[in-house]
Amino acid sequence: MSRGAIVEELGTALVVEDDDDVRQLLQEVLAQAGFDVVAASSGREGAALARDRAPVVVTLDVNLPDIDGFEVLRRIRSTTDAYVVMLTARAEETDTLLALQSGADDYMTKPFRPRELRARLAAMLRRPRVAQPPQSKPAGAAPPPAPQPAVRPPQLLAHNGLDLDPTTRTASLEGEPLDLTRSEFELLRALLKAGGRVLTRADLVRIARGDRFRVDAYVSEADERAVEVHIGNLRRKLGDDPRAPRWLVTVRGVGYRLARSRQQQ
Repeated sequence: MSRGAIVEELGTALVVEDDDDVRQLLQEVLAQAGFDVVAASSGREGAALARDRAPVVVTLDVNLPDIDGFEVLRRIRSTTDAYVVMLTARAEETDTLLALQSGADDYMTKPFRPRELRARLAAMLRRPRVAQPPQSKPAGAAPPPAPQPAVRPPQLLAHNGLDLDPTTRTASLEGEPLDLTRSEFELLRALLKAGGRVLTRADLVRIARGDRFRVDAYVSEADERAVEVHIGNLRRKLGDDPRAPRWLVTVRGVGYRLARSRQQQ
């Protein structure tokens, strides 16, 4: 396969980094991986490029000279669903949690290993994007056709009013669509498929990264904390009370499992 074919397949990567040396390294790593790379040295320039170029992946520095990376991430998320990896020289847990809660897909500290960055990007690209809930129709729009009798697809995963369709990658709660990130969708699907079996934090880390079949893949404490953040976000979106869970149960010191169905209670 020619390099041109690879670039066409992978699309554009955006590097937002104010350090010249790091920016050049990131550009080289992403170009070697097969991306068409564009770069910005400031947050405002990066947000504008994300809007204009619709990148597939973004590497985003937290400490930028004009606006910080978290504000850039917010602006990027308003215009694109690109995979975003945040990079920083700071290793504080609060930064990791804030990045993931703000919509980042991954978080790496500097100095980073180019091979690890490429591996993480490859794992993210193996996970298709989650379909977004349908937008409301403008006033005056023609009424929708009469609904047909609902037929539950055989692959649909359902539990206590929660429905998840792996084929369309959509989820709904009591008929209302849920807006889930890629990682949240994958974790929820795994827990539903497990049917009450406990999944360890390491299991869930590999699932979120796309490495579910690589049992030897390294899992760090930061990775496990990231899973805890994703589970917390899921609970918030589901309106689930961890003290009386309807869907997600914490198994202390181990991981998580699905709560009992209503019929079992």
